[in-house]
Amino acid sequence: MLRLTLWVFDLTRRSAKKKENTLLLLGDGMSLLPLEQRGSKPPNGEPPVSERMYLDSNLRRWFARNLGLWRSRRQYLFDNEEVFFLDMMIRVEIFAEFQFGEPRYRFSWWPERDTDFFDRKPRYEKAGVMEATLMGHQLKRNRAYLEPTSHRTQIRQVDEHEMIFESHYGDWDVQEYTRMIYDDRYRSRAIYSWQNNVLEIVEHHHETRMEDASAPIPV
Repeated sequence: MLRLTLWVFDLTRRSAKKKENTLLLLGDGMSLLPLEQRGSKPPNGEPPVSERMYLDSNLRRWFARNLGLWRSRRQYLFDNEEVFFLDMMIRVEIFAEFQFGEPRYRFSWWPERDTDFFDRKPRYEKAGVMEATLMGHQLKRNRAYLEPTSHRTQIRQVDEHEMIFESHYGDWDVQEYTRMIYDDRYRSRAIYSWQNNVLEIVEHHHETRMEDASAPIPV
């Protein structure tokens, strides 16, 4: 009788254990779904896929609105209280073929008229070209704003018209706020540059569209 009782108890325990293991494997049915479908953020802290796709789409549209030729009226304020005014031209173009499936852009700049600004502030290049690839919410540049070194800039969206670009390289931290204005006829840019945690340069750029987008650059 005791042997029969122990056998029944062992059978009941095995059945309960099997049921417990089944519940651990199946859970409530939600554990089999991708993280982004469960409303949780992936382990690396990036937003869910649906949010990234929405941001990527917005960024591509926003960059497309920047294509063309711009005249840039600039004010530079340096930490030693020096103030300079500068007139520049900027052309923003897109390549006909994407790199790794991502849009690639070319930014060209040159002074509108002769100036001694670049002799007095040699950190800035008088004329040049930068190429950049939009990769999700990052802009991979072949050169930085104040240094000729490649790096990635983080992009944050304020609304459909304004983006914030954050760059960190060497001992520089740069934040740029760019806003499209009045049906994209104007752009407003504010750039803050810290060196070793000291605010060294503040720039204000008022930019006027001179030409619409040109044909994509052939590869």
